[in-house]
Amino acid sequence: MAFDAQIAVVGLATMGQNLALNIARNGFPVAVYNRSFDKTEATLARADKGFRMAGARTPQELASLLAKPRRVLLLVKAGQPVDDTIAQLLPHLEPGDMIIDAGNSHPDDTERRGRELPQRGIRFVGMGVSGGEEGALLGPSLMPGGDRSAYDELAPILQKIAAKVEDGPCVAHLGLGAAGHFVKMVHNGIEYGDMQLIAECYDLMQNVLGMQHDQMAAAFATWNTGVLESFLIEITSKILKERDPKTGNPMVEMIVDKAGQKGTGKWTSEIALRHGVPLPTIHAAVEARSLSSMKDQRVLASQRLRGPQTTRIKDEKLVDAVRDALYCSKICSYAQGLDLLATVDREKGWGIDLGEVARIWKGGCIIRARFLQRIQSAFQKHKRLDNLLLDDELGGFLVQHQQSWRRVVSLASEHGVPALAMAGSLGYFDSFRRARLPQNLTQAQRDFFGAHTFERTDGKAGDWVHHEWGG
Repeated sequence: MAFDAQIAVVGLATMGQNLALNIARNGFPVAVYNRSFDKTEATLARADKGFRMAGARTPQELASLLAKPRRVLLLVKAGQPVDDTIAQLLPHLEPGDMIIDAGNSHPDDTERRGRELPQRGIRFVGMGVSGGEEGALLGPSLMPGGDRSAYDELAPILQKIAAKVEDGPCVAHLGLGAAGHFVKMVHNGIEYGDMQLIAECYDLMQNVLGMQHDQMAAAFATWNTGVLESFLIEITSKILKERDPKTGNPMVEMIVDKAGQKGTGKWTSEIALRHGVPLPTIHAAVEARSLSSMKDQRVLASQRLRGPQTTRIKDEKLVDAVRDALYCSKICSYAQGLDLLATVDREKGWGIDLGEVARIWKGGCIIRARFLQRIQSAFQKHKRLDNLLLDDELGGFLVQHQQSWRRVVSLASEHGVPALAMAGSLGYFDSFRRARLPQNLTQAQRDFFGAHTFERTDGKAGDWVHHEWGG
């Protein structure tokens, strides 16, 4: 008797295993396959009694385990491994079957696959998955895009396995083409920004405010009960409380200060530059990780380059100022990421709903936060909101709390504490809120040395003229 699995999971590292177990736990028969069969066996061994799960040794056997039209979900490393896996599967699939790429694929690759696979009769979905290993097992945020008919067939499974919030499961069809993977990429870029902003607060609290680890942990725990409530603030408090069992020191201080990156933050920066969208906070977060990797050079520089003398400031009100500066900076970071989504969506015609993006980010994913409810409301109220900073409540918070924000950024500069992301957010706010910027001088320079022309303030928009500088 045929097994008739409703879906297959291919690629059984921890994320793939956990997602397969999540699907089976929710009552859907699932077939699993990995290039090395030991991981298939490990997945089957983890399955609870009663789970309907079958393992395949070959792509051909996998196809035979699936009900038609077949649905094959890939969780393999982005890039060439995805293309290689698809090539191995295609001889065993038929027109009408579908492939779901649930890895962190580059949107350009997803767009290409979305053009190529339908020519073979295969429906294609590019789907971002966020929540880490635990989310994959217990309920992630899912960001699918691509073929709508494929999504409609998948929806009963995806809605069941996704994280749940008060207004539904954290999954929605986000649009055509590469919409799903593009949204996931921007999610990760925003995640980079969030993490860097929190790291800068930790640096200030420790090295300027002179706070001990238990005091910082308590502050983050308190912040997690207010507007900053989020997964990342919550785990930061827990990290700062943790002690190294070997030395008794704070665990965080036993970790070498080099942050890794898998590429999605850099992709966000690169694509923003391609489309001319300013992302200073996210750019700064990517650059901060790159600077952190230069450990040997930094150690040498610390012996040769002197900054200002750092003095400890005991002022409880400054802790509140750091909190407000973090929230202001976070608002700007999200505004940048959502502006990138809106800009590229207008160019591509994918049909992304930013309010729905905020909704499915409220649960399961790494950037889940109370703040996303406010973003969802802003885009529900104004579907064509040009920028998140133009929302009365969020923009009003920046105006109301900018004094604290400026004080914190100034304090960091005075004490030689780098605040790349926080300063980037503040610079974004100050640039965005000004009707006139000094780039009239920049354009004059361009016209001077390259005859690039300019628009006159007393002329018509779009009328470009050249001036003969110096007569």
